[in-house]
Amino acid sequence: MNRRDLLKRVGLGVVSLTLDGCVSASKLFEVKDRPNILWILSEDISPDLSCYGTKAVQTPNLDKLARQGIRYTNAFTTSPVCSASRSAMITGMYQTSIGVHHHRSHRNDGYTLPEPVRLITEYFREAGYFTANVKNAAPGVRGSGKTDFNFQFRNAFDGSDWNQRKAGQPFFAQLSISVTHRGGHWKRLREQLKNPVDPAKVKLPPYYPDHPIAREDWATYLDSIQVMDGYVGKILKRLDDEGLTDNTVVIFIGDHGRCHVRGKQWLYDGGIHIPLIIRWPGKLKAGHVCDYMVSAIDISATVLKIAGIEPPKYMEGRVFLGPGAKKRDHIIAARDRCDETVDRIRCVRTKRYKYIRNFMPERPYTQINRYKERSYPMLPLMKELHAEGKLTPAQALFMRARKPIEELYDIRNDPYEIHNLADSPEHQKTLKKMRKILDKWIKDTGDKGQFPEKESAITPRDLERIREDRKKLD
Repeated sequence: MNRRDLLKRVGLGVVSLTLDGCVSASKLFEVKDRPNILWILSEDISPDLSCYGTKAVQTPNLDKLARQGIRYTNAFTTSPVCSASRSAMITGMYQTSIGVHHHRSHRNDGYTLPEPVRLITEYFREAGYFTANVKNAAPGVRGSGKTDFNFQFRNAFDGSDWNQRKAGQPFFAQLSISVTHRGGHWKRLREQLKNPVDPAKVKLPPYYPDHPIAREDWATYLDSIQVMDGYVGKILKRLDDEGLTDNTVVIFIGDHGRCHVRGKQWLYDGGIHIPLIIRWPGKLKAGHVCDYMVSAIDISATVLKIAGIEPPKYMEGRVFLGPGAKKRDHIIAARDRCDETVDRIRCVRTKRYKYIRNFMPERPYTQINRYKERSYPMLPLMKELHAEGKLTPAQALFMRARKPIEELYDIRNDPYEIHNLADSPEHQKTLKKMRKILDKWIKDTGDKGQFPEKESAITPRDLERIREDRKKLD
């Protein structure tokens, strides 16, 4: 679609939202009164908010946002690591379709998006929107400015704050909050909180050992969420103070799952299940909880539609609000090389089941990843306890020397994905169905993970480490 055709479409008539429990609308809105869109990405979090049922954490601002909008319970990212996930979200395309599936690849080789794929901010710009990657979001709140795309790009955003736009100009703003990303700043989180999380009160997943180190680390993660919630409150207050609340769609999501063992970089729900809350005053049913299956690439298609911009036909993301909204009965997610750790894993997730295929089962869960080795206190703890024979069977799963070729979990009855049903006679029909879905997706999308990665796309440091690790495996 050329620019003239795009603007022509933007100028047509009205856009309405279908009357549905998850996408209800009270009235039409004129395209000339296009809403602002504020897209808040909190890094490395799962739906571990109080409005999602996590009792040890306090998130009053996000709880309020959920009461004012729609909270989605089945939202998933397409990759469990930031660069691949963000590359998918900003284009509305699977990272595996556009060749950006390896974590932080193509930084120095000049790789660009294949035609006709473009950043969604380009479509917003052509439609008259001001696009911003927000840096100073509110007093005491600084956006990370993170893009982390796995391709070369120019002019992704027009500025660093929506206050730089022309008078009356609508804006699309992305704001990344990095406090929830594991790092040295986590040591200082409790200083920012009046109500730090009590490690004794956290509920650990059963695949973690009930140990003081594990409890402390989990509580610190929840502390980061509480600090982030305070930031969100200040951002929403700024919208109120500037009189922007009523005409601004606020979207809150995570860029992928939590930064813990069996979470980030893995296709278990801890790595791909994310919170998603959308508020649009007067348009969306307040306080509704929606169990639609939503992929993170659907956000891109949907925000374009909200702005009166027809999503391009090539886009793999689906609009889940408004006319022509398409429901999913499953989502697909993919994991490929992360840092120096080479692997290829794919999954299919429905509301009931999760199917995982490990294309490199000979590579253990704990193959070397130096980032995790130095940053995850729970990982050396689990290795130590495993050596001493002190892990439960559920906790020892991650310590196995090999991964199963296939994994199948009944999420309804096994939400922590512990009991692999791939060999269960009663589940063979489901297993075959999920296999077929994945095989078709690989073929239809041209999953580029099937092909060896060019060494030119790997940083020299990671390439050296890959060669070292390969020798150890051999």
